Amino acid sequence: MSKNYHTNTRAAAVSGSFYPNNPVELRAVLNDYFQPYANQMADSNVCALIVPHAGYIFSGSVAAAGYAQLDPERQYKRIFLIGPAHRTYVGGASINYKVDFYETPLGNVAVDIETCKQLINSNSDFIYHPQGDVEEHSLEVQLPFLQYRLKHVPPIVPIVMSSEGVPALQRMAETLKPYFNSENLFVISSDFSHYTDYEKACRVDGRTGEAIENLDPRLFIEALVGNSKENDNKLVTSACGQSAILLLLLLINREKNIHVEHLVYKNSGDSKYGDKDQVVGYHAFAFTRDNISSENKSKNNSETFTLTKAEKLTLLHIARQSITNRLLKSDHPIYQNKEITPALRKECGAFVTLHKDGKLRGCIGHIIGDQPLCETIEEMSVAAAFRDPRFHPLQREELSRIEIEISVLTPLKLIHSIDEFTLGKDGIFIEKDGRSGTFLPQVANETGWSEEEFLGHCSRDKAGLGWNGWINANLYTYEAIVFNEADML
Repeated sequence: MSKNYHTNTRAAAVSGSFYPNNPVELRAVLNDYFQPYANQMADSNVCALIVPHAGYIFSGSVAAAGYAQLDPERQYKRIFLIGPAHRTYVGGASINYKVDFYETPLGNVAVDIETCKQLINSNSDFIYHPQGDVEEHSLEVQLPFLQYRLKHVPPIVPIVMSSEGVPALQRMAETLKPYFNSENLFVISSDFSHYTDYEKACRVDGRTGEAIENLDPRLFIEALVGNSKENDNKLVTSACGQSAILLLLLLINREKNIHVEHLVYKNSGDSKYGDKDQVVGYHAFAFTRDNISSENKSKNNSETFTLTKAEKLTLLHIARQSITNRLLKSDHPIYQNKEITPALRKECGAFVTLHKDGKLRGCIGHIIGDQPLCETIEEMSVAAAFRDPRFHPLQREELSRIEIEISVLTPLKLIHSIDEFTLGKDGIFIEKDGRSGTFLPQVANETGWSEEEFLGHCSRDKAGLGWNGWINANLYTYEAIVFNEADML
């Protein structure tokens, strides 16, 4: 196969070495790897995978176990493809937004250039390194699996990482958090132990894998440290993609609706082409997000929830101080523990909206409460100011001109007829086949839309289901306690 060296296409670097460069042969190889899962029920709720990236003869069967969990009909909006930079130190996380496509023998895969640029503009830890993945294999080898498994391969966000400390990874996770939702798939590319003997690899990789199954970043770090203390000079690393894995665990941290399944473990010593003296380990994990329609307990809870004026003022203070701290690089206390009442510790969904000179300047939120309200406001205010993809990050000179509005959401309620929805009073959440979208109640008043327009725009513009897609979707209503800084004067 001739390589495409067009300036807007990243040429395949390892086809013919890590995997076949002939498309017919490549499909046949992939078919063999996927054959054991031919009758397996796919899961449309997969939100992340950890899969290996070695030559297919060593790790292809393990990678296929991960990709076989994906529903071939599932249409993700984008795929975040994250792995280690083996050949070049990139000094952070390099995002290749300079190409339109990644080439493979099975065709080209598009790059979501706008999202790549938005991430780089939002966080200085994300950069573009010209040599970041020119010859890198960790991302490239995943693409044929995606092309074989998914009927529709969405654009990718290709990220290669050098080893980074926890503070930098926490900042990256904060920036990526709004994208870690039901619309997108995260694929983490990593092999595990490198170059120790077969028995020790199994023991070391078992410890690392158990930490991942616990979904606890701290336990994962402790496992890496514990492995390194075994005083075996042959153990080069517990996981070459440890930064990418830790980034995923930081994204998942405290999300109660994420579950992990360990699918398979092998190492190169299990291949007929490998020896037992110096092996590389391979795990496959699948991460799923609870189907929104199955979370009946929180959604049909009719408990009344209210906030006092003092509690509203506290939340507004948290929002503004969080933004101010980020802009000024300050660690000024955001609140005192005595200010956090039981109501502010309650797990509630919430949105933070910023207006500047009366015009929208940012809006980000969580519709389902998965952490204390005070912490949700702290996170969402920073996200609205710096990570709303529709706007550039807030600048210091804008701070005095923004007005903050908070919408605290009541639990979602499943409705069976549109007659149960009241325009202007209820927000709407539409969900079908892993796609979802919402409009806050006040959107109806701001736009003057009719009920049909409200539902149609939400279905088409937010959930991607088409104008009439709401008719056959799951519908949930909720109310919002809405207040802003002007109200509190």
